[in-house]
Amino acid sequence: MSGSDKKKFGAVALIGATNAGKSTLTNALVGEKIAIISHKVQTTRFQIRGIAIQDNSQIVLVDTPGFFKPRRKFDRAMIAAAWQSLEDVDICAYVIDASKPFSMPKHQEYLDKIIKETNEAERILILNKVDCAPRKNLLAIAAKMNEACSFARTFMVSALTGSGVADVKTYLADSMSEGDWVYGGEDLTTLPDRLLAAEITREQIYARLHKELPYHIAIETENYEPSEDGKGISISQVIIIEDRKHKPIVLGKQGQTLKIIGTEARQELSRLYDCPVHLKLFVQHRQNWLEKDEAFLSFEG
Repeated sequence: MSGSDKKKFGAVALIGATNAGKSTLTNALVGEKIAIISHKVQTTRFQIRGIAIQDNSQIVLVDTPGFFKPRRKFDRAMIAAAWQSLEDVDICAYVIDASKPFSMPKHQEYLDKIIKETNEAERILILNKVDCAPRKNLLAIAAKMNEACSFARTFMVSALTGSGVADVKTYLADSMSEGDWVYGGEDLTTLPDRLLAAEITREQIYARLHKELPYHIAIETENYEPSEDGKGISISQVIIIEDRKHKPIVLGKQGQTLKIIGTEARQELSRLYDCPVHLKLFVQHRQNWLEKDEAFLSFEG
C-alpha cells in the first residue's frame, strides 16, 4: 500500500455557541442524521459522535453542547462535556452562526480557553449559515476572529444547503493521522442504539411543542429489542417531565399530540434503521430530575 493509500483516523470537536448549527454540520459531514436539530438552543446535551468517511480517512465528529451561561448542575455538566471534547481530538472546529450580529466579547472567553488548550495547527474556524449573512460581513468576522485567535484555516459554509461542506470534509480527512480505522466502514455513529432512538423522539417533541414545552424533558429508552414477528425493532420509551403541569401538553387532547409525536418518531426511526419500528411512548413526571445523578448518565463515556 502506497503512502497516499494508507488508512487515516482521527477526531474533530465541533464547538461554539448554542444554535450555531453544529448538529446540522455534523449530519452534513456524516451524510446522515445522527444529531437532532431544533430551533431551540441547548438541544445537544452530550457529546454526539458521528463517523464520516472521506477516501482513506475515517473521521470521528464530536458534536458538543453549545456554550451558554449555566444556571444549574445539569447546565454545568453540559458545558463540561463540551470542553472535555478538546482533550482527545486532532482538530478543534469553532463554529459561528454568521447570520447573527457579531459581537467579539461573546466569543473572547471561549477563544481564550481554546488558545490555552490547542495550538494553531489544531484549530479551524467555520462561519456557518453564510447563505443568510451579508457577504460584506463575512470577511470582517473572519478577520476579527483570526486576530483574536489564529486558526489554521477559515471556512465559510451553509451546513443546511451543503455549500462549502465538502471543502471542510476534505481538509479534515487530509488532517487525520495515519492509523487503522477504529469503526466499521458502514458505521455512522458511536451512539448506542437506545440513546440514538431517544434522541430521535426528543427531536420530534421539540418540533411539535417548540412553543409550549420548556427544555427540561428527557427520553429514556426502556426497551429496545427485535419485534416478536422478527421483522423489525420494538422500542418502548418514557418521556420524563420535571413539571407535572406539562404532562397534558405532551399528551394533548385525548392523547392526540403524543400519538402524532410517536408516529413521526417511528417514521424517522424506520428510515434510519431501514426496517419497521414499533414504538410505544409513555409520559412520566419525575420531580427535580435535573438535579439528580440520573440526569447525568448521558454524559458518561
